[in-house]
Amino acid sequence: MEVKHGFSGDDRQELLAKNIILTTVETVLSWARGNSLWPLTSGLACCAIEMMCAASGRFDLARFGYEVFRPSPRQADLLIAAGTLTWKMAPVLKRLYEQMPEPKYVIAMGSCANTGGPFADSYAVVPGVDYVIPVDVYIPGCPPRPEALIHGILQLKRKIQNPGVVKAIAHER
Repeated sequence: MEVKHGFSGDDRQELLAKNIILTTVETVLSWARGNSLWPLTSGLACCAIEMMCAASGRFDLARFGYEVFRPSPRQADLLIAAGTLTWKMAPVLKRLYEQMPEPKYVIAMGSCANTGGPFADSYAVVPGVDYVIPVDVYIPGCPPRPEALIHGILQLKRKIQNPGVVKAIAHER
């Protein structure tokens, strides 16, 4: 008995004609995760206004399926940390992150969330959200435009759907 490993080009064309697509479960899961992100907002400062603006009709975040911001971390898989994070607020943000189900992703939106921004020298400001929780995508700007947030979400989508291509860089502090 001969065992066939893989499919030839003719076999694939025949299967496509029958509406049969061969892929891995991981590929399908990555596709589904990338296209169904449920964001949780963490509006800490002026960047939150731009985040709300991105969900408005002018910028139409709904066309990508990300318009419904979740009220509970247990319903979300994307945390958008927008704005200045203080040391007093850091445990709250960490708790929100820990309450999110796996897989979970984080976007740091704005200079304050990335590095502390103009308040980086203050004793009360965390010099970047990545001191508290891991960050997947950084969006620069003070405040970043709604288009930048949409671009950042699409970059995260690409990162989720192509885990073998995009390698995460771990920060060591």
